[in-house]
Amino acid sequence: MRRVIVDSAIYRDGRRMDGPADLSDALEEARATGDAFLWVGLHEPSGAEFDHVASEFALHPLAVEDALKAHQRPKLEVYDDSLFVVLKPIVYEPESDRVSSGELMVFMGDSFVVTVRHGEGAPLAEVRRRLEADPEVLKHGPTAVLYAVSDAIVDHYLDVAAELQVDLEELEADVFAPSGGNPANTAERIYTAKRQVLEFRRASGPLAGPMARLTAGAVPFVNERSQLFFRDVNDHLLRSNEQVEGLDRLLSDVLSAHLAQMGVRQNDDMRKISAWAAMAAVPTMVAGIYGMNFEHMPELRWVGSYPAVIVVMVGIVVALYRVFKRRGWM
Repeated sequence: MRRVIVDSAIYRDGRRMDGPADLSDALEEARATGDAFLWVGLHEPSGAEFDHVASEFALHPLAVEDALKAHQRPKLEVYDDSLFVVLKPIVYEPESDRVSSGELMVFMGDSFVVTVRHGEGAPLAEVRRRLEADPEVLKHGPTAVLYAVSDAIVDHYLDVAAELQVDLEELEADVFAPSGGNPANTAERIYTAKRQVLEFRRASGPLAGPMARLTAGAVPFVNERSQLFFRDVNDHLLRSNEQVEGLDRLLSDVLSAHLAQMGVRQNDDMRKISAWAAMAAVPTMVAGIYGMNFEHMPELRWVGSYPAVIVVMVGIVVALYRVFKRRGWM
C-alpha cells in the first residue's frame, strides 16, 4: 500500500498533524476530535490495493469501480456515505503540440478525503503544498481540498487554451501564406489540431454540470459557505469552454478556407493545362494538314512555304498565349 499512497496526513484547524500510519487508526483519530480530517492521496492503485482503502472508508462499490477503470467523464455523484467527483486534467506537450488527459477522482465523506490519480497530468503535491501554506482555506476541511484541486485543474485549462490559440494562429498564417505550403501537410495539421481540441472538450465540457451543482450549493459533504469559491472556479471553466468552442469554430473555418484554396489552385492548374493543350493543338493541327498526301504541296511548289507555315503556327500560339495570359489562365 505504501507504493500507491503518495501522501497521507491528518489536518486539524488548517494545519498538518502527525498521525498514525494505519489508515483505520488515522481516520478514527480524525473523527474523534470533530474538527479534523484525513487526506489520502493515491496514484494508480490496483484493485487489491484500492479494496483495502475502500473498506476502510466504506466507499460505494460503484464509485470504486469507476475509480479503478479510469475511463470516466467528469461527473459528481452522491452516495449514502460519500461524495464522488471525477475530474479530467489535461497537459499540453510543447514538443509535439499535443494535448493529453488524465483522470482524478475525489472521494469525500465524514472527516476524510481520498484522491485517486491516473496518469501524470494532475500531480497534487503542489496543490497540497499551497493548501498547507494557507490554513485559513484548509480549515474548511475536505471541501477545501475539492476546491483547490478543481481550481488548479480549471486554471490549467486556461493555460492550455492559450497554448492552443498560439498554435492555431501559426496554422492560420501558414494556410493563408502566399506560397500555400504543402497542402497535404496542412490538412493533416488541421485535423490533428481538431483532435487536440476535441480531447480538450471531452475534459472541460462535461465538467460544467458538476460545477453548476457545486455553485448552487446544497451538495452533501460540501461546506455550505463554499459556494463563492466554486463560483469562481465555474467562471473560469465557462471562460475555458468558450475559448475551446471558439478554437473549434475557427479550426472549422480554417479547414473550409484551406479546402477552398485547394479548389482554386486546382482550377488554376486545369486552366493552365487547358491553355497549354490549346496552344499545342494548333501546331499539331497545322502539321497534320500540312503532312497530308496531296498533289500541290506548298513545300514542293513554293520554296518559302515551310518557313511561312512555321511563322503562322508560332504567331497563332503567341496570340493564344497573350489571350490566356490576359485572362489569368497562365
